[in-house]
Formats: sequence, C-alpha cells, structure tokens
Amino acid sequence: MTDSLSLAALGYGFVGEAHANALARLPQFFPDAPAVSHDVLVGREEDAARAAADRFGFDRVETDWRDAVADADVFLNLGPNHVHVEPTVAALDAGVHVLCEKPLAPTVDGAERVAEAAEASDATAGVGFNYRFLPAVQYASELLASGDLGAVRHARFQYLQDWLVDDDAPWTWRHDAERAGAGALGDLGAHSVDLARFLVGDLTRVSGHLATFTEERVPDDGDDPRPVTVDDAFTAQAAFESGALGTFEASRCAPGRKNGHTVQIDASDGALAFDLQRPNELDVKWPDSRGFETVLVTEETDPYGEHWWPPGHVLGWEHSVVHQDYEFLSAVADGRRHAPSVQDGLRVQRVLAAVEESDERGELVSV
Repeated sequence: MTDSLSLAALGYGFVGEAHANALARLPQFFPDAPAVSHDVLVGREEDAARAAADRFGFDRVETDWRDAVADADVFLNLGPNHVHVEPTVAALDAGVHVLCEKPLAPTVDGAERVAEAAEASDATAGVGFNYRFLPAVQYASELLASGDLGAVRHARFQYLQDWLVDDDAPWTWRHDAERAGAGALGDLGAHSVDLARFLVGDLTRVSGHLATFTEERVPDDGDDPRPVTVDDAFTAQAAFESGALGTFEASRCAPGRKNGHTVQIDASDGALAFDLQRPNELDVKWPDSRGFETVLVTEETDPYGEHWWPPGHVLGWEHSVVHQDYEFLSAVADGRRHAPSVQDGLRVQRVLAAVEESDERGELVSV
C-alpha cells in the first residue's frame, strides 16, 4: 500500500458533503489517520460533479462509476440506495476497500450479493451507520457492556422527522420503492435497528405496521404527480436474542421533529436515554440513584474526547462522520475488519424485510 490512499467517491449530495468535511478534518484532529488523496468524484451530471469536485478537492470527475472504481485504493459509495449494490460489488471484486452508505441495499437479495462479494474479497468493507460513532453512544455501549446497569429488559428506538408533513412536499427518488427500497423504514429505521444491535444484540422476531399517508406527490419540475410506493412511517415490536423486548417507531411526517432519533434502554439495575438532537448528553439512571443524571460526554477520557476541544466544548452531528471515516481508514491501513461490517448491514436489512413482511402478512415474523 502507498503512503497515501487514493480515494474514489460516488455521490456529492448531503452525505457526500458530510464525508468531504470529515476527510478534511482528519489531518488536523486525527494525525494518526491514514493520508488520503482525493482522486476521482463520480456523479451522473458532469457539470454538477465538477463543481462539487472543486469544492471537495477532488482531482477529476467521472460520470460512469466503472471508470473510477477499479483504479482506487478506497471507494466511498455515497449514492442513492439503488446504486449501492453494483458499484460496491465491482469494487470488492477488484480488491478495493469500500465504505457503503446505509442501507446496504434496497433489498435483502442485493445485500446478500454485497455480503458474498465482501466475504470473497481481501478488501476491508463497511456500512455507513455513523451514529455508532457519537461519543455518547459509544459511552452507552461501554456502560451496557460493563454490566453496571444490569441486564437489558426493554429497549425503545424512535426516529422522527417532519420533512414530509406537507402533502405538497415534492416527489423525489426516496418515494420510489425501486430506487429507495423503503421509506421511513429503510431511511430512518435502518439507523435504529443498527443501534439496537450495537447496544442490545440481535433481534429474533418482529411485528410491524407500515403506513403511507400521501399516496402521490408532484416532482420539483412540475411534472405529473407520481405515486408514492414506500412508507411514510412504521412501528414495530421486536424480541431480542437476550430475551429483551424492543419497540421501534419512525416517521418522516412528525410535525416539529427535525431529526429526533431517541434511544431509551431499561435494564434490571438502571437505565439510559439518548437524543440525537442533544448529541453530547447521555441520561443515566445509576443503580444507586433515585432518578436520571445527565452526563455531558465531552471529557478527554470519553470516547474520542482526546481529539477535540476542552470539556464542555460540544461536538455536532458531523463529528460522527469524522469518527466513522477515521475508524474505517484506520482499519484499511491496518488490514483488519471494520465494524459495522457488510454482514452487519445485511443483518439490518433482514430485520427491515421482516418488518415489511409482518405488515403484509399481519402476523409475527422471524428474522
């Protein structure tokens, strides 16, 4: 491997900007991170891709991912869901290290293809579940793993946004099952299921309910209305291998909720709660306390704390991506596996598919 890893990235929208920001931060705050050269940015529209490449610091652009993937050391697949499978499989087949945005694929079949390619490849592969890398979430994982709070009994995961409350909000690819795979279930629920597996463990069975509140929407270009073929919201009950109960809820039609991703975990001797809109805080009910204590997870001894600012100088959403990219690139440089792995992405996809199947069949479904 060269001193600098050549990087190819597909996609330059919101997620692409987040990774461009993360990569720019690494040399300053994580000096032990592997060096990266921004080789090629892939986008469908050449002019837009060139403008993004200039902002993000990429040397060149391509409009076909086939012309970019095989020549890189590392490939970031940050495109829409329907282009997750083919470029990722091709990169892994070529021995290129891949970090693919979540969900791993629109379908279980697609996720299985990626997982098979990863197993057959010597390359490092991972999935972009960035919320694992927030210091408060890492601290929560440490607390649960230590056993100080006892055995987990009930875990509740809720992810609420409001960008589709208005029936006149425009139709996008995220409303098309062929391209997105699912709506709130795959867009938001994937994050919740990954955190559930990270903090509590694997799920064994689910009972789900999906709903679409607005049946058609008009695209931004004013074209004819198009059908909405994915869910706007879902709820689910679940069981974990450990015997704990789980509840999940996600909606893109929740008034006033901008990015409300909350986790509440009740254990036999204590409990904890996290809200993504307060990302530096973890509410903990200790075994010997009467109520919850809000812990500000910004000390130098806290996860990633040594890399940033003095205590109390809080971090934001984008730092989860910085930490994620640091861990992935470090795994690449060290020749080891990255977590969350492609297998983690596949297991999440199987849970999402079971929720959808449960809604269709009206019965409890095994994962």
